Amino acid sequence: MNEGDLKTGTAQPIRTGKSRRPARLRRFRRKALRKIGRSRFVNWLAGAAIHRVLRFVARTQTPATDFAAVRLRICENHPAIVGMWHGQHLLAPIFRPVELPYVALLSRNADAEINAQVVARFGIDTVRGSGGREGGTKSEKGGARAVIALRKALREGFGVCMIADVPKGTPREAGHGIVTLARISGRPILPSAAVTSRRRVVRSSWDQTTLPLPFGRMAVVVGEPIHVPADADAALLEEKRREVTRAIEAANRDATRIVEARR
Repeated sequence: MNEGDLKTGTAQPIRTGKSRRPARLRRFRRKALRKIGRSRFVNWLAGAAIHRVLRFVARTQTPATDFAAVRLRICENHPAIVGMWHGQHLLAPIFRPVELPYVALLSRNADAEINAQVVARFGIDTVRGSGGREGGTKSEKGGARAVIALRKALREGFGVCMIADVPKGTPREAGHGIVTLARISGRPILPSAAVTSRRRVVRSSWDQTTLPLPFGRMAVVVGEPIHVPADADAALLEEKRREVTRAIEAANRDATRIVEARR
């Protein structure tokens, strides 16, 4: 560095590499924590804990709707595709009739491993795949294979618990997967929602995940079954997809209104 550099302000600091170490260390720690957090043992432990919490929450709820009527509608249409929104799926294992066999569609990403651990403890089998965006990504995420596996499960007498909206897509808008499954299986879609009076909404989540809290009232609403004809073309499938969206959201609004009115 010469005198001219000092005058013009163009002198560059000497890099020793030490300033990079904290950033590298932070990245290493984040990577290590992420790896630990996704390990089989941690997923198993978290799944066991959430299962216990949900069972406790279920035992402390007071029914705000006629659970017998809900059970009757589900049983009469079994095996059916029980559709609900992301963010409300935590309550699905609680209100489904335990004597009926069920399989749940879960995403294939690592974050869904804990969900798989939870539903397995409730006696529900899982199929991994996507709810079905329109376009090529459906096959890439195993959506096509998942739909085929779910159709097989329905034929074998298993009901399907299916989150209708697509992960990281538009929340509370049904994807194409649920109506496609109804078309190829011939089984109806049951639009459903379960809401507790005491709950916490995770505002930072894309789907406004709702965490049920104990010692509240629980409303479960299951709408009229929606059938999709086997010969439905693209236009009818889109119409049915919108119908499913409206029906699940209507069930959600009704359940919310019921628990809010009794506060």
